[in-house]
Amino acid sequence: MILEKYLMKRGYIGLWCILVASLIFFVVTSSMDTITIGNLELRNSGIMERLTLNPDSVNNGNNGTIATDTVPQVHTMKQTVDTTAQTILFIGDSMLEGLSPRMAAYAKENGHKMYTVVWYSSTSNVWGSCDTLRTFIRRFKPTYILLCLGANELFVKDIEKKRDRYVKTILKQIGDIPYLWIGPPNWKPDTGINRLIASNVREGSFFLSDGMEFDRTKDGAHPTRSSAAQWMDSIVRWMPRNAAHIIRLDLPQSQSARPDRVVVLQPKR
Repeated sequence: MILEKYLMKRGYIGLWCILVASLIFFVVTSSMDTITIGNLELRNSGIMERLTLNPDSVNNGNNGTIATDTVPQVHTMKQTVDTTAQTILFIGDSMLEGLSPRMAAYAKENGHKMYTVVWYSSTSNVWGSCDTLRTFIRRFKPTYILLCLGANELFVKDIEKKRDRYVKTILKQIGDIPYLWIGPPNWKPDTGINRLIASNVREGSFFLSDGMEFDRTKDGAHPTRSSAAQWMDSIVRWMPRNAAHIIRLDLPQSQSARPDRVVVLQPKR
């Protein structure tokens, strides 16, 4: 009886040793790209990467709330945060009515100055066919530029041919100043404005808003103020892993603030 128990115990120990050895082999091989045994080639399953995935690298906020971060991350850039005080110029169309107050709160919290220029009903060809942007750059001397343009161009036919030179002119006027172009909050599929912008900007300088969910105002296009604030929060959360130039944007205590200066331009007749 004692001998049987001893043999049974040794059998269990041997089984556990086999299981542990198998687990170690599985973990080690899962971290390798390929393993060749004779004529047999084993490829990496990717399981190791999923097991060790940092939770912070998963899209934030995709929990059914308004302005959820459903935008795919197409690249990851490792950049240091520019902690110096910035002079931010935020230009664009009427979407700035919702975005600007929340961004101003970030600016105030982090010691930045912010100037907002809202040009109602403006488009890339409106900004790209004049020197208005260059004028405000000379006037405010920004160290960082935010743009939100494209909402008034969602349905322009052949837009990638018609508006390409205007987008290029806008970017030429910006020059070497770090910037981020915020894409329009699509309420319907566009005819190419997002592709046009993305194909022209520097890497890490375009935030694709298409695909996010918003609460809209009665016009069905503009996000509500609260939804636009969450939109801005999503952009800020996206920046550390994706933006070409990262500025300090700690979460503000206040929900909104007034920019240092607001300039309103009326639609061109």
